[in-house]
Amino acid sequence: MDMSWISERLALGGGIWNEDRMAEVARAGVTHIIDMQIEFDDTELAKPYGIRVLWNPVDDDFQMKPPAVFERGVDFALETLDELDTKLYVHCAAGVHRAPMMILAILRAMGWKMDEAQRLIQIQRPVVDFADVYVDSVENFIRVYGDGQERR
Repeated sequence: MDMSWISERLALGGGIWNEDRMAEVARAGVTHIIDMQIEFDDTELAKPYGIRVLWNPVDDDFQMKPPAVFERGVDFALETLDELDTKLYVHCAAGVHRAPMMILAILRAMGWKMDEAQRLIQIQRPVVDFADVYVDSVENFIRVYGDGQERR
């Protein structure tokens, strides 16, 4: 399974697509998924494993993304990570653009600085490509949503 752990409870990667890969995700201890791919909804594959899925489909079109895309994912992620013994997998088709964009938004909402969050993600998953328009989309979302320091 194409999965990179950003922290002990937060993973990033590519599409799941089939039952065998979903079984791998479950064996890795994942309890929640944010599925950013427009191509496929993981919800039915996850049901037998009791994995909760937020299908948050986004086109990888290199256009600005509205704050609502991030708000849904960040709220889901923060609620998930507030629970004990949960692990969250954020993915798109390849784990290069959309999922890293969402992980970046999650870390920023948790209070991480942009450059530190990007560095952590790229160290853990070197194939990530932070398109400027996606980084700008995250920053626009943070201006609206607030970062972890502002919300406390």
